[in-house]
Amino acid sequence: MSSYQKEQTDALSMVHQYLASVFPDEKRELEFLAADYLLFRKDIDIFLSGYFGEICTQNCYQKSISACCSREGIITFFADVVINVLVSQKNEIEVLLKVLQRPNNGYKCIYLGENGCLWRVKPIVCEMFLCEPAKKKVFIEKPLALDKWDEFNKRKKMFTWPDRPVLFDILEKYFIDAGYSSPLMYMHNSPGLLRVKRGQEAGTYS
Repeated sequence: MSSYQKEQTDALSMVHQYLASVFPDEKRELEFLAADYLLFRKDIDIFLSGYFGEICTQNCYQKSISACCSREGIITFFADVVINVLVSQKNEIEVLLKVLQRPNNGYKCIYLGENGCLWRVKPIVCEMFLCEPAKKKVFIEKPLALDKWDEFNKRKKMFTWPDRPVLFDILEKYFIDAGYSSPLMYMHNSPGLLRVKRGQEAGTYS
C-alpha cells in the first residue's frame, strides 16, 4: 500500500466509523451543514453532463487520453471524505476501502471504475477539473457555457476558500474537536490556506 493509499484509507475508515457511532441527531446536523453544498454539486453534475458528458466519457474512459483521471494522487480534502461518507451506503464505502488495498500499477486513478468514479460525491478537485481539449471544444462553440462555468468556480469558493467561515473548514474543525486528525485536513495544515485564514481573522478579506 502506498503512502497515498494509507492516508486515504485512514481518513475514510475514521470518518466511516465515527459517523456509524454517533447519535442520529448529530449525523443530521452534519447533513444539514452539507445541504447547500450538495445542491451546488447537483447543479454542477447537470451542467457537466449536458456540456461535457460525451466528451469526457470518450477521452477519459474509452481512449484514456485525458489528464483528468490519470493519476493516483488526486487531491482529496478531508471534507470531501466526510461529505461522501454522509451520502453513501455502507457497501459503497466498503468498495472504496477494498479498492484502496490493491496495488495500483495502472495509469488511472485508483478510484476510477469501469463506469466512472467510485465515489458517490467525488472530490471537488476532480469535479472542477476540465482538460484543455474539452474546454476548447465546448467553450469556443458555446461561450455562454464558459460564463456559467465561471459562476460555478465562484460558488465553489463559498464552500472551500477560507477567507470566511466555509463548509470545508467547519467540517475539519468538527472532527478535530472530536479528537481526530488527518493529513487530509488541509484547512488546518496547508501553509497557504492558513495564511488565507489569518487574513480573514485580521479583517483583510471582505
